[in-house]
Amino acid sequence: MSLTLRTISREQHLAYIQSLPSASHMQVPAWADVKAEWRSESLGWFDEKNGEMVGAGLVLYRQLPKIKRYLAYLPEGPVINWYAPNLEEWLRPMLAHLKQQGAFSVKMGPPVIIRRWEAPSIKKGIQDPDVKRLRDIEADFIEPRAFEVADKLRRMGWQQGEDGGAGFGDVQPRYVYQVPLANRSLEEVHKNFNQLWRRNIKKAEKAGVEVVQGGYQDLAEWQRLYEITAERDHFRPRPLSYFQRMWTALNSEDPNRMRLYFARHNGVNLSAATMLVVGGHVWYSYGASDNIGREVRPSNAMQWRMLRDSYALGATVYDLRGISDSLDETDHLFGLIQFKVGTGGQAAEYLGEWDFPLNKLLHKALDIYMSRR
Repeated sequence: MSLTLRTISREQHLAYIQSLPSASHMQVPAWADVKAEWRSESLGWFDEKNGEMVGAGLVLYRQLPKIKRYLAYLPEGPVINWYAPNLEEWLRPMLAHLKQQGAFSVKMGPPVIIRRWEAPSIKKGIQDPDVKRLRDIEADFIEPRAFEVADKLRRMGWQQGEDGGAGFGDVQPRYVYQVPLANRSLEEVHKNFNQLWRRNIKKAEKAGVEVVQGGYQDLAEWQRLYEITAERDHFRPRPLSYFQRMWTALNSEDPNRMRLYFARHNGVNLSAATMLVVGGHVWYSYGASDNIGREVRPSNAMQWRMLRDSYALGATVYDLRGISDSLDETDHLFGLIQFKVGTGGQAAEYLGEWDFPLNKLLHKALDIYMSRR
């Protein structure tokens, strides 16, 4: 297949995403509006023979301080056939185009999963004192084609991004936790939860915790819980305006793209979460909780409701997003994987992010600048 690449309209981009079973929420055209501080462009790959569009990518351009050159970033993209034998023919024209646009470096995150670990294997690993990381456990599923993709990228001159171990922050997580929903009944999904999760869901029900959906007008209440969480967990919270922009941008593209949930007890909101939907893929994207009311288990109740709603939407996967790959109980991120493993799903490892320095000097300068931040 011979390919051509060109800039496409948002309408073309959206129509292509809607024709797929799913794509990352960071590759929908509206994500460009969420990341308002970046310049953006939609790219399309076309089959020269019949003119049909066969791939798309959202590129975010960020200007380097003081110079008119850009870092070009395709978060969890581009959305192309990563297993194509002629992968180079997909990526070469993209690099040429981005260079023309003034990019000095390109960063992308192939949406390719290498390994999966089932919950029982992870639990066994947690109990084994010799196991320190997810990688120390034998994977339940390995995708051999993913290694071929990595080899091809290296041969083309792409460099594996420095994964900061935990993989949090602006750079997308390399390890995620997912609950598969395809070809399973809700009873099966519930049965796969560990005892503690099932007990906590029951406890919340008995205590009268209700889970409700909120709208744009409830984002201030979301922000209140989110800032309590940020203070408790020592991270810098995003401003309310970010979530307002996210809501407006994503839901004007598709009224079901972003949802907001609250778990409340006696009329008081105790925890909240945002949920994103693209085709059959649903993400639990941000979570927040108060310091009070934990004994009625609002977070478990809320996750169970979000899972049921995802199932009702026909989702094939409920994605709990990033986890650290550390299985060390003294690690401050260990609680996160422990909470997510309770859902009985599986941990997945992506290929991670890759960089292509179009200008080695400026790319090096960016590395130094980022490490000092």
